[in-house]
Amino acid sequence: MNGTTVPDNDLLAQALEALPDPVILVDRRASVVFANGPSRAAFPSLRQGSPLAFALRMPEAVDAVERALRGEAVVDIEFTARGAVDRTFALRACPLGTARPADRSGPAAIVTLRDRTAAIKLEAMRVDFIANASHELRTPLASLLGFIETLQGPAKGDAAAQERFLAIMLAQAERMKRLVDDLLSLSRAELNAHRRPTDRVDIGTVVAQIVDSSARPAEKRGVALRFDKAGEPLVCAGDRDELLRVVENLVENAVRYGGSGGAVDLTVRRIRSAERDEIEFAVKDYGPGIEAEHLPRLTERFYRVDGAVGREKGGTGLGLAIVKHIVNRHGGRLAVESRPGEGACFRVVIPALTT
Repeated sequence: MNGTTVPDNDLLAQALEALPDPVILVDRRASVVFANGPSRAAFPSLRQGSPLAFALRMPEAVDAVERALRGEAVVDIEFTARGAVDRTFALRACPLGTARPADRSGPAAIVTLRDRTAAIKLEAMRVDFIANASHELRTPLASLLGFIETLQGPAKGDAAAQERFLAIMLAQAERMKRLVDDLLSLSRAELNAHRRPTDRVDIGTVVAQIVDSSARPAEKRGVALRFDKAGEPLVCAGDRDELLRVVENLVENAVRYGGSGGAVDLTVRRIRSAERDEIEFAVKDYGPGIEAEHLPRLTERFYRVDGAVGREKGGTGLGLAIVKHIVNRHGGRLAVESRPGEGACFRVVIPALTT
Protein backbone atom coordinates (compact mmCIF):
# COMPACT_ATOMS: atom_id res chain seq x y z
CA MET A 1 0.00 0.00 0.00
CA ASN A 2 1.45 3.38 -0.99
CA GLY A 3 1.35 6.31 1.44
CA THR A 4 1.39 4.72 4.89
CA THR A 5 1.57 7.85 7.05
CA VAL A 6 -1.23 9.13 9.23
CA PRO A 7 -2.03 12.80 8.45
CA ASP A 8 -0.31 15.21 10.86
CA ASN A 9 1.23 12.40 12.91
CA ASP A 10 4.37 10.90 11.39
CA LEU A 11 5.62 9.80 14.81
CA LEU A 12 2.48 7.72 15.36
CA ALA A 13 2.94 6.13 11.94
CA GLN A 14 6.54 5.21 12.78
CA ALA A 15 5.45 3.70 16.09
CA LEU A 16 2.72 1.60 14.48
CA GLU A 17 5.08 0.46 11.72
CA ALA A 18 7.46 -0.86 14.39
CA LEU A 19 4.82 -3.15 15.91
CA PRO A 20 5.11 -6.87 15.00
CA ASP A 21 1.34 -7.45 14.71
CA PRO A 22 -1.05 -6.04 12.09
CA VAL A 23 -2.49 -2.63 13.02
CA ILE A 24 -5.05 -0.75 10.91
CA LEU A 25 -6.60 2.68 11.45
CA VAL A 26 -10.01 3.34 9.91
CA ASP A 27 -12.15 6.46 9.59
CA ARG A 28 -15.82 6.84 10.48
CA ARG A 29 -16.82 5.17 7.22
CA ALA A 30 -14.65 2.11 8.01
CA SER A 31 -12.24 3.05 5.23
CA VAL A 32 -8.51 2.45 5.70
CA VAL A 33 -6.54 5.47 6.88
CA PHE A 34 -3.36 3.61 7.74
CA ALA A 35 -2.07 0.01 7.68
CA ASN A 36 1.33 -1.00 9.04
CA GLY A 37 3.73 -3.42 7.36
CA PRO A 38 2.52 -6.63 9.05
CA SER A 39 -1.11 -5.85 8.14
CA ARG A 40 -0.17 -5.24 4.51
CA ALA A 41 1.74 -8.52 4.45
CA ALA A 42 -1.18 -10.42 5.97
CA PHE A 43 -3.81 -8.74 3.76
CA PRO A 44 -2.16 -7.57 0.50
CA SER A 45 -5.42 -6.08 -0.82
CA LEU A 46 -5.45 -3.34 1.87
CA ARG A 47 -5.53 0.06 0.22
CA GLN A 48 -5.49 3.49 1.84
CA GLY A 49 -8.86 5.16 1.30
CA SER A 50 -10.62 1.89 0.41
CA PRO A 51 -13.26 0.25 2.62
CA LEU A 52 -11.75 -2.21 5.09
CA ALA A 53 -14.33 -4.76 3.94
CA PHE A 54 -12.53 -4.99 0.57
CA ALA A 55 -9.52 -6.58 2.33
CA LEU A 56 -11.16 -8.27 5.34
CA ARG A 57 -13.83 -10.24 3.55
CA MET A 58 -15.13 -11.88 6.73
CA PRO A 59 -18.52 -10.46 7.79
CA GLU A 60 -17.76 -10.99 11.49
CA ALA A 61 -14.58 -8.91 11.21
CA VAL A 62 -16.30 -6.05 9.40
CA ASP A 63 -19.19 -6.14 11.89
CA ALA A 64 -16.75 -5.90 14.83
CA VAL A 65 -15.18 -2.75 13.36
CA GLU A 66 -18.58 -1.18 12.68
CA ARG A 67 -19.67 -1.89 16.27
CA ALA A 68 -16.58 -0.08 17.55
CA LEU A 69 -17.36 2.87 15.29
CA ARG A 70 -20.88 2.97 16.71
CA GLY A 71 -19.44 3.50 20.18
CA GLU A 72 -18.69 0.11 21.79
CA ALA A 73 -15.56 0.51 23.90
CA VAL A 74 -13.74 -2.66 22.87
CA VAL A 75 -14.86 -5.38 20.48
CA ASP A 76 -12.94 -8.68 20.54
CA ILE A 77 -13.61 -11.51 18.09
CA GLU A 78 -11.79 -14.41 16.49
CA PHE A 79 -12.21 -15.25 12.81
CA THR A 80 -10.67 -17.50 10.19
CA ALA A 81 -9.40 -16.06 6.92
CA ARG A 82 -9.94 -18.65 4.21
CA GLY A 83 -7.35 -19.14 1.53
CA ALA A 84 -4.74 -21.56 0.25
CA VAL A 85 -3.76 -21.86 3.91
CA ASP A 86 -6.48 -20.95 6.41
CA ARG A 87 -5.36 -18.55 9.15
CA THR A 88 -7.11 -17.68 12.39
CA PHE A 89 -6.86 -14.14 13.77
CA ALA A 90 -7.86 -12.54 17.06
CA LEU A 91 -9.23 -9.09 16.18
CA ARG A 92 -9.68 -6.16 18.56
CA ALA A 93 -11.44 -2.98 17.43
CA CYS A 94 -11.38 0.13 19.65
CA PRO A 95 -12.83 3.58 18.94
CA LEU A 96 -10.42 6.49 19.20
CA GLY A 97 -11.77 9.00 21.71
CA THR A 98 -9.83 11.86 20.13
CA ALA A 99 -11.54 11.51 16.76
CA ARG A 100 -13.41 14.68 15.78
CA PRO A 101 -17.03 14.05 14.65
CA ALA A 102 -16.64 16.58 11.83
CA ASP A 103 -13.51 14.84 10.50
CA ARG A 104 -14.84 11.94 8.46
CA SER A 105 -11.46 11.15 6.90
CA GLY A 106 -9.35 11.02 10.08
CA PRO A 107 -8.69 7.94 12.24
CA ALA A 108 -11.81 6.95 14.19
CA ALA A 109 -10.94 3.41 15.31
CA ILE A 110 -7.88 1.22 15.64
CA VAL A 111 -7.98 -2.43 14.59
CA THR A 112 -5.33 -4.84 15.85
CA LEU A 113 -4.96 -8.44 14.75
CA ARG A 114 -2.97 -11.32 16.16
CA ASP A 115 -2.31 -14.44 14.10
CA ARG A 116 -3.36 -17.36 16.31
CA THR A 117 -2.98 -20.08 13.68
CA ALA A 118 0.20 -21.57 15.15
CA ALA A 119 -1.09 -21.34 18.73
CA ILE A 120 -4.35 -23.09 17.84
CA LYS A 121 -2.49 -25.78 15.93
CA LEU A 122 -0.12 -26.27 18.88
CA GLU A 123 -3.03 -26.55 21.30
CA ALA A 124 -4.74 -29.10 19.06
CA MET A 125 -1.51 -31.09 18.91
CA ARG A 126 -1.22 -30.95 22.71
CA VAL A 127 -4.78 -32.19 23.18
CA ASP A 128 -4.27 -34.97 20.63
CA PHE A 129 -0.97 -35.91 22.22
CA ILE A 130 -2.48 -36.24 25.70
CA ALA A 131 -5.45 -38.19 24.33
CA ASN A 132 -3.21 -40.56 22.36
CA ALA A 133 -0.76 -41.07 25.23
CA SER A 134 -3.63 -41.75 27.63
CA HIS A 135 -5.13 -44.25 25.19
CA GLU A 136 -1.82 -46.01 24.63
CA LEU A 137 -1.28 -46.38 28.39
CA ARG A 138 -4.88 -47.21 29.24
CA THR A 139 -5.02 -50.35 27.07
CA PRO A 140 -2.11 -52.29 28.65
CA LEU A 141 -3.03 -50.95 32.10
CA ALA A 142 -6.58 -52.30 31.75
CA SER A 143 -5.12 -55.63 30.65
CA LEU A 144 -2.85 -55.74 33.71
CA LEU A 145 -5.69 -54.93 36.09
CA GLY A 146 -7.88 -57.61 34.50
CA PHE A 147 -5.24 -60.32 34.87
CA ILE A 148 -4.45 -59.28 38.45
CA GLU A 149 -8.14 -59.62 39.36
CA THR A 150 -8.22 -63.02 37.66
CA LEU A 151 -5.12 -64.20 39.53
CA GLN A 152 -6.65 -63.04 42.80
CA GLY A 153 -9.93 -64.80 41.99
CA PRO A 154 -10.71 -67.67 39.60
CA ALA A 155 -7.07 -68.49 38.80
CA LYS A 156 -5.81 -68.20 42.37
CA GLY A 157 -4.91 -71.89 42.59
CA ASP A 158 -4.27 -72.60 38.90
CA ALA A 159 -0.48 -72.76 38.42
CA ALA A 160 -0.69 -73.16 34.62
CA ALA A 161 -3.00 -70.18 34.26
CA GLN A 162 -0.80 -68.11 36.56
CA GLU A 163 2.28 -68.80 34.45
CA ARG A 164 0.44 -67.90 31.23
CA PHE A 165 -1.11 -64.75 32.69
CA LEU A 166 2.15 -63.55 34.24
CA ALA A 167 3.87 -63.81 30.85
CA ILE A 168 1.14 -61.67 29.30
CA MET A 169 1.34 -59.19 32.19
CA LEU A 170 5.10 -58.90 31.72
CA ALA A 171 4.63 -58.15 28.01
CA GLN A 172 2.05 -55.45 28.81
CA ALA A 173 4.29 -53.90 31.47
CA GLU A 174 7.19 -53.83 29.00
CA ARG A 175 4.90 -52.15 26.48
CA MET A 176 4.10 -49.40 28.98
CA LYS A 177 7.79 -49.03 29.82
CA ARG A 178 8.66 -48.60 26.12
CA LEU A 179 5.99 -45.94 25.80
CA VAL A 180 7.19 -44.05 28.87
CA ASP A 181 10.81 -44.28 27.65
CA ASP A 182 9.81 -42.93 24.23
CA LEU A 183 7.79 -40.11 25.79
CA LEU A 184 10.83 -39.11 27.84
CA SER A 185 13.11 -39.32 24.80
CA LEU A 186 10.74 -37.16 22.77
CA SER A 187 10.54 -34.64 25.61
CA ARG A 188 14.35 -34.43 25.83
CA ALA A 189 14.64 -34.07 22.05
CA GLU A 190 12.17 -31.18 22.06
CA LEU A 191 13.83 -29.55 25.08
CA ASN A 192 17.22 -29.53 23.35
CA ALA A 193 15.90 -28.66 19.89
CA HIS A 194 17.55 -25.21 19.86
CA ARG A 195 20.96 -26.44 21.06
CA ARG A 196 23.19 -27.68 18.27
CA PRO A 197 25.48 -30.51 19.47
CA THR A 198 29.24 -29.99 19.21
CA ASP A 199 30.89 -33.36 20.00
CA ARG A 200 32.79 -35.19 17.27
CA VAL A 201 30.94 -38.40 16.39
CA ASP A 202 31.89 -41.02 13.80
CA ILE A 203 28.59 -42.12 12.27
CA GLY A 204 30.14 -45.38 11.05
CA THR A 205 31.00 -46.51 14.58
CA VAL A 206 27.51 -45.54 15.80
CA VAL A 207 25.88 -47.71 13.14
CA ALA A 208 28.31 -50.57 13.80
CA GLN A 209 27.42 -50.51 17.51
CA ILE A 210 23.69 -50.76 16.81
CA VAL A 211 24.24 -53.53 14.24
CA ASP A 212 26.25 -55.53 16.81
CA SER A 213 23.57 -55.16 19.49
CA SER A 214 20.60 -55.71 17.15
CA ALA A 215 21.89 -58.58 15.01
CA ARG A 216 20.83 -61.41 17.32
CA PRO A 217 17.29 -60.09 18.03
CA ALA A 218 16.88 -59.53 14.29
CA GLU A 219 18.02 -63.09 13.52
CA LYS A 220 15.36 -64.41 15.91
CA ARG A 221 12.81 -62.65 13.69
CA GLY A 222 14.37 -64.16 10.58
CA VAL A 223 16.02 -60.90 9.48
CA ALA A 224 19.67 -60.46 8.49
CA LEU A 225 21.28 -57.06 9.11
CA ARG A 226 23.76 -56.23 6.35
CA PHE A 227 26.06 -53.28 7.00
CA ASP A 228 28.25 -51.78 4.31
CA LYS A 229 30.74 -49.80 6.40
CA ALA A 230 32.62 -46.94 4.79
CA GLY A 231 36.40 -47.21 4.62
CA GLU A 232 37.01 -43.75 6.08
CA PRO A 233 35.85 -42.11 9.31
CA LEU A 234 32.67 -40.12 8.71
CA VAL A 235 32.59 -37.51 11.45
CA CYS A 236 29.85 -35.02 12.26
CA ALA A 237 29.15 -32.58 15.09
CA GLY A 238 26.65 -34.54 17.13
CA ASP A 239 25.34 -36.06 20.31
CA ARG A 240 26.41 -39.70 20.31
CA ASP A 241 23.56 -40.95 22.50
CA GLU A 242 20.96 -39.21 20.34
CA LEU A 243 22.47 -40.53 17.12
CA LEU A 244 22.51 -44.02 18.61
CA ARG A 245 18.79 -43.58 19.27
CA VAL A 246 18.18 -42.49 15.67
CA VAL A 247 19.95 -45.53 14.24
CA GLU A 248 18.36 -47.88 16.78
CA ASN A 249 14.83 -46.62 16.03
CA LEU A 250 15.26 -46.89 12.26
CA VAL A 251 16.74 -50.38 12.50
CA GLU A 252 14.01 -51.55 14.89
CA ASN A 253 11.32 -50.17 12.58
CA ALA A 254 12.88 -51.86 9.56
CA VAL A 255 13.06 -55.21 11.35
CA ARG A 256 9.60 -54.85 12.90
CA TYR A 257 7.64 -53.68 9.86
CA GLY A 258 9.82 -54.66 6.90
CA GLY A 259 11.33 -57.85 8.25
CA SER A 260 9.18 -60.04 6.03
CA GLY A 261 11.73 -59.31 3.29
CA GLY A 262 14.33 -61.27 5.27
CA ALA A 263 17.05 -58.60 5.20
CA VAL A 264 17.76 -55.01 6.16
CA ASP A 265 20.62 -53.14 4.47
CA LEU A 266 22.48 -50.32 6.25
CA THR A 267 24.85 -47.95 4.49
CA VAL A 268 26.88 -44.90 5.52
CA ARG A 269 28.52 -42.71 2.90
CA ARG A 270 29.87 -39.24 2.32
CA ILE A 271 28.10 -36.90 -0.09
CA ARG A 272 30.23 -34.07 -1.42
CA SER A 273 29.23 -31.21 -3.67
CA ALA A 274 30.46 -27.69 -4.36
CA GLU A 275 27.99 -26.31 -1.79
CA ARG A 276 28.11 -28.87 1.02
CA ASP A 277 29.82 -31.84 2.63
CA GLU A 278 27.38 -34.30 4.22
CA ILE A 279 27.07 -37.79 5.65
CA GLU A 280 24.17 -40.02 4.64
CA PHE A 281 22.98 -42.95 6.72
CA ALA A 282 20.34 -45.18 5.09
CA VAL A 283 18.25 -48.14 6.26
CA LYS A 284 16.60 -50.19 3.53
CA ASP A 285 14.13 -53.04 4.10
CA TYR A 286 12.42 -55.35 1.62
CA GLY A 287 9.04 -55.67 3.27
CA PRO A 288 5.54 -54.71 2.10
CA GLY A 289 6.36 -51.03 1.65
CA ILE A 290 4.24 -48.00 2.50
CA GLU A 291 1.44 -46.34 0.51
CA ALA A 292 2.32 -42.85 -0.74
CA GLU A 293 -0.55 -41.26 1.20
CA HIS A 294 1.06 -42.26 4.50
CA LEU A 295 4.59 -41.00 3.82
CA PRO A 296 4.07 -37.31 4.80
CA ARG A 297 2.58 -38.32 8.17
CA LEU A 298 5.06 -40.97 9.30
CA THR A 299 6.86 -38.63 11.70
CA GLU A 300 3.67 -37.48 13.45
CA ARG A 301 3.34 -38.59 17.05
CA PHE A 302 1.41 -41.84 17.44
CA TYR A 303 0.75 -42.07 13.70
CA ARG A 304 0.72 -45.65 12.44
CA VAL A 305 0.06 -46.93 8.94
CA ASP A 306 -1.85 -49.80 10.57
CA GLY A 307 -2.55 -49.06 14.22
CA ALA A 308 -3.53 -52.58 15.27
CA VAL A 309 -0.53 -54.19 13.57
CA GLY A 310 1.81 -51.57 15.04
CA ARG A 311 0.64 -52.28 18.58
CA GLU A 312 0.87 -56.03 18.08
CA LYS A 313 4.46 -55.66 16.90
CA GLY A 314 5.37 -53.58 19.97
CA GLY A 315 5.62 -50.15 18.37
CA THR A 316 4.72 -47.02 20.34
CA GLY A 317 4.10 -44.73 17.36
CA LEU A 318 6.76 -42.30 18.62
CA GLY A 319 9.96 -43.67 17.11
CA LEU A 320 9.99 -41.62 13.91
CA ALA A 321 8.87 -38.47 15.75
CA ILE A 322 11.94 -38.86 17.97
CA VAL A 323 14.13 -39.43 14.91
CA LYS A 324 12.79 -36.29 13.21
CA HIS A 325 13.46 -34.07 16.25
CA ILE A 326 16.98 -35.40 16.75
CA VAL A 327 17.86 -35.06 13.05
CA ASN A 328 16.52 -31.50 13.03
CA ARG A 329 18.65 -30.66 16.07
CA HIS A 330 21.71 -31.89 14.17
CA GLY A 331 20.89 -29.60 11.26
CA GLY A 332 20.05 -32.59 9.08
CA ARG A 333 17.08 -33.94 7.19
CA LEU A 334 15.10 -37.17 7.03
CA ALA A 335 13.76 -38.59 3.76
CA VAL A 336 11.55 -41.63 3.19
CA GLU A 337 11.27 -43.55 -0.07
CA SER A 338 8.80 -46.39 -0.45
CA ARG A 339 6.41 -48.12 -2.81
CA PRO A 340 3.96 -50.89 -1.98
CA GLY A 341 5.64 -54.24 -2.47
CA GLU A 342 9.13 -52.74 -2.79
CA GLY A 343 10.09 -52.12 0.82
CA ALA A 344 11.09 -48.79 2.36
CA CYS A 345 14.26 -46.76 2.64
CA PHE A 346 14.86 -44.16 5.36
CA ARG A 347 17.71 -41.74 4.73
CA VAL A 348 19.27 -39.40 7.30
CA VAL A 349 21.62 -36.71 6.00
CA ILE A 350 23.74 -34.70 8.47
CA PRO A 351 26.42 -32.05 7.80
CA ALA A 352 29.93 -33.50 7.98
CA LEU A 353 32.89 -32.10 9.86
CA THR A 354 35.73 -31.45 7.47
CA THR A 355 38.44 -30.77 10.06
